[in-house]
Amino acid sequence: MRDLIEKITRKSRKISDIFILAAVISFLLALLGQIIGLALGRAVPIKDALVLLMGNEDAAAFALEYFLFIGMWIVILAVIVAFPANRKMLKALAYNRKGNSVKALIFGAFLGFAANGICVLASVLAGDIVLSFNAFDFRCILVFIIVIFVQSGAEELVDRLYLYQKLRRRYKWPAVAIVGNAVIFTAMHAGNPGFSILGAGQIFIVAIIFSMLVYYYGALWMAMAFHMGWNFTQSIIFGLPNSGIVSAYSIFNLDAASARDGLFYSVNFGVEGSIGACLVLALVGIAIYLKSRGRSEENDIWAEDASNYEPIGKHAAPRPAL
Repeated sequence: MRDLIEKITRKSRKISDIFILAAVISFLLALLGQIIGLALGRAVPIKDALVLLMGNEDAAAFALEYFLFIGMWIVILAVIVAFPANRKMLKALAYNRKGNSVKALIFGAFLGFAANGICVLASVLAGDIVLSFNAFDFRCILVFIIVIFVQSGAEELVDRLYLYQKLRRRYKWPAVAIVGNAVIFTAMHAGNPGFSILGAGQIFIVAIIFSMLVYYYGALWMAMAFHMGWNFTQSIIFGLPNSGIVSAYSIFNLDAASARDGLFYSVNFGVEGSIGACLVLALVGIAIYLKSRGRSEENDIWAEDASNYEPIGKHAAPRPAL
């Protein structure tokens, strides 16, 4: 058994990095983050500030739901900093002109906008949805860019930073971290309104894409921006359901009564629950893979630990890590 463990795991491994344990810990930390976010929303007049900034109470209430994901930022960063064994994860989050850069943020946001925009355009041309202009409010748009980045970034911190790096620290095969965090990311969305098999497929595929950006380019920031760009485009620009939830403000409005299921749209889950969205994202993933084929891992933060770590035994127990 010990020989098998040595074959499939790295010497930098921690007990808490075992897949099931890492997944459960990540889920619990995300849940704790939500609780802290809700508590923060009650203790601090954030909604009042948003109302002043946006001039729209309904839009401010909806923006608050996104902003409260700040609790996940607090929890994940606290756990990384509090446990010395986890602090190397900050290297995957820090600025890096090859990966985590302003250019990566801009390109990631463009990818999210383009991928979602193609799905929306296709559904409009197919007659599955009808959109009409609602209102262009610069204040609302600016606030939503910020709060949606908070929400999208929080999910990326949980899955593509914390969980991904825990799995990468333990297992020799990068595929375990890439696919494993995508499975958990999909499971965390299972409770969303209108969740379906196709919705699960789309979420899984996009999670693989985010993981590939982290693996090949060390670009966690790009994954965050892609995530934000996708959510902002469908929710705030086009007023479509985002994981089954419709925004209180959007530039365009959906005529829900005329919407129908089609290749690029699901009445219950929006474009995310469609075959078309799965195909578009699959093509994006294939393009990233083909462009990166033969490229080595950009930022393996555990490489040194994996090569120099003493074997686990009586005199070399691993340091605890959550």
